[in-house]
Parts: sequence; structure tokens; C-alpha cells
Amino acid sequence: MANKDYTIRQLLEMEACTNCRICADVCPAVTAAGEGKISAVNRMKGIKEIVKSRGGLLSKLLGRKVSPEAMAQFSRDTFRCTLCGNCQEVCPVGIQLKDLWLSLRQDLVHSDAYPKEINMIRDNLAASHNVFAEDNDERADWVEDMSEPPDHGFLKEKAEVVYFTGCVAAYFPLAQKIPMALADIMASTDVDFTLMGEEEWCCGFPLLGAGLKDLFHTFRDHNLAAVRAKGAREVVFACPSCYQMWREHYPQGDLKFTHASQFLLRMLRRGDIPMKPLDMTVTYHDPCDLGRAARVFDEPREAIGLIPGVRLVELPRNRENCLCCGGGGNLEMLSKELSADIARLKIEEILSTGAQAVVTACQQCVRTMTTHVRRNKVALEVLDLTQLIQRALDKEEA
Repeated sequence: MANKDYTIRQLLEMEACTNCRICADVCPAVTAAGEGKISAVNRMKGIKEIVKSRGGLLSKLLGRKVSPEAMAQFSRDTFRCTLCGNCQEVCPVGIQLKDLWLSLRQDLVHSDAYPKEINMIRDNLAASHNVFAEDNDERADWVEDMSEPPDHGFLKEKAEVVYFTGCVAAYFPLAQKIPMALADIMASTDVDFTLMGEEEWCCGFPLLGAGLKDLFHTFRDHNLAAVRAKGAREVVFACPSCYQMWREHYPQGDLKFTHASQFLLRMLRRGDIPMKPLDMTVTYHDPCDLGRAARVFDEPREAIGLIPGVRLVELPRNRENCLCCGGGGNLEMLSKELSADIARLKIEEILSTGAQAVVTACQQCVRTMTTHVRRNKVALEVLDLTQLIQRALDKEEA
């Protein structure tokens, strides 16, 4: 396989690495596993060996070829990563490491040297348009579990706002409270919004994370057409990965892409959401794709600050330095143990603040942290920002 999966910039960036190892110090996977071989610095060494082994006559004469066994092990180590982006955040040379890791995963797929669990993602999306192989007709079935579901099920032919739910919130019971909360808030405050139902397909993020970018355009084109058919002006996402995918990989045109934290803050600033006091001390976890990737740090904190009675204490590592929850990068599919170990580190840090609850703005973070809390009987509440605001919503005044 040629080195066509990498841009010229990326090939130059590989040589720019100074082997300083700062990336290894902040890697949640390395810390949790205690294995330096899965660090970004070791991955950079491996990627350079692979690229150079394809580099022409001299390499062939010298026999510089990576063995299939070495490729298989390197591939397994490469995918033991949450794609949290903290390595990129601290890189003193400014290498765009997250994009490089995505290109590497695509290279491994093209080289047929990828973990075969990846096939499940490809097959599920091809068959059902969601990563869990669920019936896509049931994407909006969570509406039926709301306390007062509307007759139309929030499925309208036309609306100003489309709420793009995302696969995790649509199908995982642990995360379904998030779309219920956001839909309840928007319905209670007369926002003209609609769901897409079965016309919503996966945003495509799992494809990029699996090295299957070649299949992405089909999902992008379908989702864009489905949103435009609704006549919407704005698309709202409670999932940071969906939000980031649309921001970076979908042509925006005259559409506005907004994360739920930004949308709700806008409403709070206008006084559109009547609030009642909550006596709570909370801390806030910055989701990787919302914080480091999209640089949305202030809006969730300001929204929390506008809820009467709620006190915010910061985590020791916060904003761009926030520790990943362990739920990204398709890691749970490839190494449940490592994902759980990272979640344990996250929960331990949260407990050090003395907060009653951890608030985040990501359905995957909620699912990962809640799973750890429940399995280990930890006295901590895990909430999405939408759930916290719903709890403070004064419906008598709405």
C-alpha cells in the first residue's frame, strides 16, 4: 500500500516530531494501562517506519519491510486510543496529531492490517445506518417514554430547528434521558423544532474513527438533504462528536450548526427558560470533542452559572487539559477494560472535588461515567447539562 492516506503536511509533520514524550505524560490510555507502547510518541515511531518501508528502491534493497506480525501488533496498539486530542494539545511542535491518527487508521484499513472488530462498524452502518445495528425506524422511539409525549412525536414536515439526536442517545437507555430533557425544554419554551426520525443517519464519526472515511460521503449527503428538506435554518446537537463532524466535514451553506450548550445558553440569556433554584454543588467535565476539538469551554459553564443555587467547582484538570472519560475513539469496542480503567481515573478525580454531581455536555461521557458509577456503587450523580437545566425548569412559569 502506498502512502496516499497522508497529506504532504502530515508526511512533513512526522519528521518534525522531537521525541520529547510530553504527549505520553498526558495520555489517559498510557496512564490507565501503564503501557508506553500505546503512547503517541511510540505510535509516531511506528508510523514513520511503515511510511519509510514503502519508500522506493533503497528500502527494497535494504529489506526495510514491516512484518505482518509487527503490523498486526502496531495496529492493535494504535486503536487503543480514545482520540481525545490531549497529545495534540501539548505538542510543542504543533503537530496536528488527531488528524494524523485518523489518517493512520485509514492506512491500516487500506493495508488490511486493522482489528477485525472494525468490520462490525462497517457492516452495521451499511445495513442499518446506525452503529448498533438497531432498526433505524426506531430512532425517535425514545419520545414515547417521555412523561407527556406529543401526538406528532416531534416529527414535523417543516421546522426552523432540527434536533440531530445521534446514535448513542437514540438507542442507549442510559443516554436517552438527554434527548428527552432537551426536547422537553424546547417544547416547554415553544421552540419550533423537529426530529428527523428514520431519516437521521449516523453522522459518520464512527467511520472516521474506524479508518473507514471512504464510506462517509454517503452519510453526509443523505443527512444534509434530509435537514434541508425540513426547511430548517439551524441544526442542534447534544452530541459533541456529531457537532464536530458537521462543523468540520459537512458544507454549512446557509445552515447554522449549534451545540445544545450554546443553544440553551442563548435561551437562558434571553430569559426564555424560567428557572427555579437548585441547591447543588457540581463540577463540570469538558467533553473532548466539545472542549479541545471545538473550543467550547465557556458556554456550558456560563449556563450552569445562570441556574439559581447551583455552585460550580472546577476539576483539577479542566478545559483544554481535561482528562478523557474513556468513551471515545471506538475504544470500548476494542478494549472494554482499558476504557473502564480510564473512566475509573476520571471518577476518582471528580470525587476529589467534593461535588455532589458531575455535569457534562456529551451523551457518551454520561454513558461511560454512569456505567462506572453504577457498577462500583459510587455516590455520585452524573448529569448532562440538558438534564440539569430541565431539573431547574419552572414549568409553571413557562
